[in-house]
Amino acid sequence: MDPNSTMQACASLNEKQTKLGAEAKSECTIYRVHEHLRNVNPIAYEPEVIAIGPYHRNKDHLKMMEDYKLRYLQQLIIRKPSNNVESYVECVGRLEAEARKCYADEPTSMSPSDFIQMLVLDGCFILELLRKYGMVFLREKNDPIFTMKWMIISLQRDLMLFENQLPFFVLCELFDLIEAPGQHSRLRDLLGLFFCGLYPGNGYRGEESVAPREVKHLLHFIHRNWLPRGTGAGGRKEQDKGLQFIDSATRLKEANVRFKISEPEAALFDVRFENGVMIMAPLRVDDGTESFLRNLVAYEQYFGHDEGNFVTDYVSFLDYLVDSSKDVEILSRNGIVENWLGDEEAVAKMVNELADSIIVPNTSYAEMFENVEKHCRKRRNRWMATLRRTYLSRPWLIMSLLCRCSVASAQGRF
Repeated sequence: MDPNSTMQACASLNEKQTKLGAEAKSECTIYRVHEHLRNVNPIAYEPEVIAIGPYHRNKDHLKMMEDYKLRYLQQLIIRKPSNNVESYVECVGRLEAEARKCYADEPTSMSPSDFIQMLVLDGCFILELLRKYGMVFLREKNDPIFTMKWMIISLQRDLMLFENQLPFFVLCELFDLIEAPGQHSRLRDLLGLFFCGLYPGNGYRGEESVAPREVKHLLHFIHRNWLPRGTGAGGRKEQDKGLQFIDSATRLKEANVRFKISEPEAALFDVRFENGVMIMAPLRVDDGTESFLRNLVAYEQYFGHDEGNFVTDYVSFLDYLVDSSKDVEILSRNGIVENWLGDEEAVAKMVNELADSIIVPNTSYAEMFENVEKHCRKRRNRWMATLRRTYLSRPWLIMSLLCRCSVASAQGRF
């Protein structure tokens, strides 16, 4: 073996290890959705009108919004002349290296100048949009974003997408310039107002703190503000592995399980089973529900160890509960599914595909599943399930049974 080749190979490997060690110290917070998850429904992760960050930059159908980003930056400067382009660039420039490391697929093709420009335009656009949404008097009379309702709906969707994110600390630094230093509770309130219509069910407001480096990005903010009761930023307590599945709503109904809507203030994830009754909060299913849930599930596939997998658990639970349009009909009739799609088959298909290609750790519903199973195993409930499955699904068998009973009664057997 050539000694020079050996030395070169060793030097190259040592250099790569050193580089890898340095990169491992930085925490990536913004990933691309991995292929086997994306392939189930790619559209759910793709922005409709705006690219934020480097991953969807320069796509043709998103270029229209680049002019709006410039216009919003210009309006910010006009409204507050003490700030200019230089002040925004200087603010973000100090964060460029740290922000670049947040992207797992690091945008190496972008020069520092291009990267800083992207952060300024994207960050200022988001903050000006939030402020205009919350303060009507800031809106220009003919601003198309606010005169066309579909545009706001698309922007709300796009700004929470897993791949379409800026580091949250960049937004906080820019907000300090635009409003006043340290007013991050104000930013929290503006975000809560802007995104509240996306949630398909009740949740619990997260912690009051929105410290710049405690929140990863806007999708993380949404996740934190939908935490179930008793779940904090340190993650949920892992439960012992219990029953990991449950029958469909149709099968449960056959076994004497009733469905009931919970009290109005209950969170979507607080599913209870009491005395043969499954109590659930309403879930709104509309055109945006699938993308919203998919991106939160994608987030939990990467960061569920931090705050729990409560969205993944709920999606998995729904997948067991809904096998067909009949299950959707049962849940809709009891007020649990608010079907804005209109088509029960479409809702069933959406629910079933939501759980495809995801890893589900020990579900937080394991204890409830076991209680349901105990209820269904009771002799009377097993008998009722068999009766309903055998006869109620086949009306001609009921008629035959009634005829036999009538003949037997006439012959004095009863």
